[in-house]
Amino acid sequence: MMKNGAGAPPAPAVAVRGLRVARGGRETLHGLSFTLPAGSVTGLLGPSGCGKTTLMRTLVGVQRYDGEVRVLNHEPAAPAIRGRVGYVTQGTAVYKDLTARQNLRYFASLAGPRARDVDEVLDVVGLTDLADRRVSTYSGGEANRASLACALVAGPELLVLDKPTIELDPLTREDLWDAFQDLAAQGATLLVSSHVMDEAFRCDRVLLMREGRILATTTAKDLLTSTGADTVDAAFLAVIADSESQSEQKGGQR
Repeated sequence: MMKNGAGAPPAPAVAVRGLRVARGGRETLHGLSFTLPAGSVTGLLGPSGCGKTTLMRTLVGVQRYDGEVRVLNHEPAAPAIRGRVGYVTQGTAVYKDLTARQNLRYFASLAGPRARDVDEVLDVVGLTDLADRRVSTYSGGEANRASLACALVAGPELLVLDKPTIELDPLTREDLWDAFQDLAAQGATLLVSSHVMDEAFRCDRVLLMREGRILATTTAKDLLTSTGADTVDAAFLAVIADSESQSEQKGGQR
């Protein structure tokens, strides 16, 4: 067996095989298999209700599952990776009675040597001018940025982001994607979910999901080339049509 060493590719940050999740007695994820290369930005794209959030919850260790899931070479909820994985949910996950700066300083203290500079992170998420106001006074979008900042300041090795650019203005969205690429260049691995198909062009590659299944693992460029579509939205619809056609053919052969 070949071991990782000089010239050997690094182990993936996440390796999933045969992942199944059932909620309320109904299977919602159907045998997913994929890897996330270390130091990459992967987009998780698909419509609402397709299983993106359930998949992310599984990777960060808060969702029961069947199958094989390895995160930073451990089980998702293993104590050994606690603090090495950051998770940003759609809801606000900060102390609202504190200022953004106070929140960041607290989370930076928990992270220890991995922590990033608080002022730098505040600038990245566009909260410098609001840094010393209590989060309870923020708008929904501003509070979401504070949550994202608290995840970024910890310097995680794996960062799982559930629709982080929702409700953000174009300039802040641009700054965030630049920050995501910088983190990946420094060795972090990011999984970023989105409804906005054009964000696929910001990612090293994308996972296209629908109805609890991964339809394709590709890049935005290859997706357009393989489907002949002009936009990622149109390409995604083409992938769906192809998947349904294949399912019908398999059903007819039984």
